[in-house]
Amino acid sequence: MKTHHLVSSLICILFITSCQKASNDPVPPAQLYFPPVTGNEWQTGTPASLGWNENAVNDLYTFLDQKNTKAFIVLKNGRMVMEKYFGSFIQDSLWYWASAGKTLTAMLVGIAQHEGILNINNKTSDYLGNGWSSLSPAKENLVTVKNQLTMTTGLDDNVADDDCTDKACLQYKADAGTRWAYHNAPYTLLENVIVNASGKNYNSYCNEKISSRIGMSGFWLKSGYNNVFYSNARSMARFGLLLLAKGVWDQVTVLPDNDYFSAMTSSSQPINPSYGYLTWLNGKNSYMLPESQISFSGAIIPNAPPDLFAALGKNDQKIYVVPSQQLVVIRMGNASGIPLYALSNFDNELWGHLKSVIGY
Repeated sequence: MKTHHLVSSLICILFITSCQKASNDPVPPAQLYFPPVTGNEWQTGTPASLGWNENAVNDLYTFLDQKNTKAFIVLKNGRMVMEKYFGSFIQDSLWYWASAGKTLTAMLVGIAQHEGILNINNKTSDYLGNGWSSLSPAKENLVTVKNQLTMTTGLDDNVADDDCTDKACLQYKADAGTRWAYHNAPYTLLENVIVNASGKNYNSYCNEKISSRIGMSGFWLKSGYNNVFYSNARSMARFGLLLLAKGVWDQVTVLPDNDYFSAMTSSSQPINPSYGYLTWLNGKNSYMLPESQISFSGAIIPNAPPDLFAALGKNDQKIYVVPSQQLVVIRMGNASGIPLYALSNFDNELWGHLKSVIGY
């Protein structure tokens, strides 16, 4: 009898222990869905099916409409949960990404490096030639492609036109790597770095290496000194999904270099820890803003999950990616308020509404 009770007790203990272990194991993330590369098919979900707060959705849409939004998409595990257009804007309407296109360029640089046609640790002059700036040879040789990716070239962003890529506009301010400043001109020159390294037209290279492989339509268009990417909202969401999947589209590896992707979406330098490779990072202890040398305490978007990273463009063009929630959120439209580069009050206000909807 004692033996029977002992065996029964051991079975109960083992059962309870195994249940406890099972309950403590992390729930594996749902497998990502990828829409077909061709056609308009895209599997959908609903806020209700995910247990989200449907009552808060209308408030979210009202907010978006009041803030001059044209297109808004939310993907969960790759499936379309929200797709909303405002005014005359429709699914096929084209809009500019502004500086949200910087993250697209960052991925192109990573692909080019994997192909062995460039190295981000090499001098920029290896690809643009000596004398591409007005810096002395010694100072110019300090500038690397990685400095261009991280906004640490040391070039003066306080010139009359910080978009200007003419040699006379590219002036010395500090040694490369010692100063962070949001400066369009050195970023824009990455186009020439890729073109010279690959021997291909920038649109052709982007289409071959990324767009055609994920079903993304769109094109780069010159606007003054800048080169701006245009697409419809779904194409922007496709790129967001590629970011969520760390450079892999279904069974196709678009960016094979996992270390590069990790560096792209991690603090790239200590001066502004909220910046990776042309990508904004949430959840860090401080951040800097365009047109400022002030370091602010806290995260860039307090209302958002801390692991969020984002491609952010002028007038509130947004691609947000949240790995912990398997979320992609995109927004196209006019400025929500005062026109600003990259970050604005809109970011935190939007994520306040999304928090009410999703309940993360």
